[in-house]
Amino acid sequence: MKLAALLAQPFTQPFTQPSALPLALLVLAGAAHAAQPVDAARLYQNHCAQCHGVKLEGGTGPSLADNQWLHGQPTPANLAGIIAKGVPDKGMPGWSQALDKTQIAALADYVAAGGSKNAAAVKTAAPGKADDGLSRLTLPKGFSIAVYADGVATARSLAVSGSGIVYVGSRKAGKVYAVVDTDGDKKADKVVTVAEGLDSPIGVTLLNGALYVAEVGRVIRFDAIDRTYANKPAYKVVKGDLPNDRWHGEKVIKAGPDGKLYIPVGSPCNVCDKNDEVYSKIWRMNPDGSGWEMVANGIRNTVGFAWHPVTKELWFTDNGRDEMGDNVPSCELNVAPKPGMHFGFPYCHGGVVPDPKFGNGRSCAEFTPPVAKLGPHVAPLGLAFYTGTQFPAQYRNQVFVAEHGSWNRTQKIGYKVSLVTLQGNQEVTTTTFIDGFLQGEDVSGRPVDIAVMADGSMLISDDHAGKIYRVTYTGK
Repeated sequence: MKLAALLAQPFTQPFTQPSALPLALLVLAGAAHAAQPVDAARLYQNHCAQCHGVKLEGGTGPSLADNQWLHGQPTPANLAGIIAKGVPDKGMPGWSQALDKTQIAALADYVAAGGSKNAAAVKTAAPGKADDGLSRLTLPKGFSIAVYADGVATARSLAVSGSGIVYVGSRKAGKVYAVVDTDGDKKADKVVTVAEGLDSPIGVTLLNGALYVAEVGRVIRFDAIDRTYANKPAYKVVKGDLPNDRWHGEKVIKAGPDGKLYIPVGSPCNVCDKNDEVYSKIWRMNPDGSGWEMVANGIRNTVGFAWHPVTKELWFTDNGRDEMGDNVPSCELNVAPKPGMHFGFPYCHGGVVPDPKFGNGRSCAEFTPPVAKLGPHVAPLGLAFYTGTQFPAQYRNQVFVAEHGSWNRTQKIGYKVSLVTLQGNQEVTTTTFIDGFLQGEDVSGRPVDIAVMADGSMLISDDHAGKIYRVTYTGK
């Protein structure tokens, strides 16, 4: 790749996800120190591999292993400075709040060595066995968790058909999968690629026998999907004019109880005022792409939503803004019982925190507060109301939330599945349902989406491990 092309190449990962060193921001590779190689490898896998690949081969972020580097000499001090300060206008955050100086120096050495001929001298963490991530997980008494499907690279949204086929969106893999349990043993034995070469098709939903897929800039439809998924089916473009911004630009999609398709469009920034444009809103449209209308306003980055099984009201998560410190603002769980409500962004965060730039002259009382404050930087993504009968009765119609986990907090937070118990539209308690994906600085998984199967078991996607888990209740 030519130097000019590298300079022009955007870094497509938004601030709300972990990223490390965009290729266009690093320096000409050379041999580097190998201080603390084991710790550096773990730091890279935990903070950087999701974007730049487990072996530095690239993903949503550029490759760090092709000897194409920029910006000065490959000195430890120069590399560490880039990591610590970042280059925000290129989409790269600074890591000085999340990592200490020793960790930053070790990571700089590791990445520089990984891009040079001496890369083999730096050992990366060995891949774990299929069940390595399960033994560390904790659930309430009587529940168990197992791997339902493996090899589902960057698994994101889930949609379960009436026949039990699980359709899965992905991020950097650019694929849509069909996960199939052909022998009925409650574990998938086939992962079929339905489509590939798509632009971050994280959103999937089913309506009238068709699979709708949301890419960054469009929505496409695969008809009669349960009959055609294995044959590389053709698709039709339903809506092709969605914003192509990369920051919070990936789209989720869900079919609502009204037969319409709901699509959030996030803010194209950490915090900015775009309320007079398409951004920072949840929209809906007819299945043919017509009738585009706003449902909710004042959201920052909604990646999960569902409808209450009784009231049919829309519930959704929202990721709070960054760069206000470790402990503010809180991420949110919201409910929109009617269209047109404003939930505060960018003027007020978490219902109580005025924005230091955009909140002047505005009161948080103007806006709809969250039902539950889920915690700062926990990155809540998918959510689901439990509608099955396998779990005990107290779980019925309560909300499970997948917390993807923080990327820039001094001490990591999230990386779990939470349970929000409700009475009406009020939070009673928020408790941890699945824990253990995060142990110290070591991350084994990042929950993304949740779906309930016909038998009452619950599926959870994990884009970090490329797995789908199945949670069951036996009472034992």
